[in-house]
Amino acid sequence: MRSYRKERNLVSEKDKKNSFTIIKDDSTDGHGGYGSGVISLENMSSVIVDPNENEAYVDMDAMHARSKVERRVKWIHNKDEVPNGKLYWIVWVNVERNENGKFYSGVAGSEIRVDREIKRAYKSMPEHIKHMEQSLKGKVIVDHMDDHSKKLLKDYLIEFDENMWNNSTDELKNALSE
Repeated sequence: MRSYRKERNLVSEKDKKNSFTIIKDDSTDGHGGYGSGVISLENMSSVIVDPNENEAYVDMDAMHARSKVERRVKWIHNKDEVPNGKLYWIVWVNVERNENGKFYSGVAGSEIRVDREIKRAYKSMPEHIKHMEQSLKGKVIVDHMDDHSKKLLKDYLIEFDENMWNNSTDELKNALSE
């Protein structure tokens, strides 16, 4: 019995990292009691875009600043102190539902630079928090991303769920097609 539970937990952890968090019931259901008015991150996922390896993937650990690329480095607030850092993007993707079904409603990319050799990395926490908030509000903030990274993100979102992509706004489609 114990090994079954352990095995089941491993599978669920793997699934968490490889899939979007998609629409769950509202726990407050409009009752106005405890927890009402609290921001819910249930519909948000974090996509890591790695232009160095030409890949994009969901890593839910980024929600707690513990993604694979964020581990085992000391974070520095000055980008100039990480001159040889590799570029990564943590893209905060929010999913909502409309009359046509689920769609990518908010997408905002936040830069990080990681230099594994010196075990240092740069990220602006205020920027990450702002981008998470903007994504939750349905905003598209990707104009500061390089074209290659935007294409990787677009291809990943389409491949992950083409129907969600098709249901998404023209604003998102245009922003990732430039």
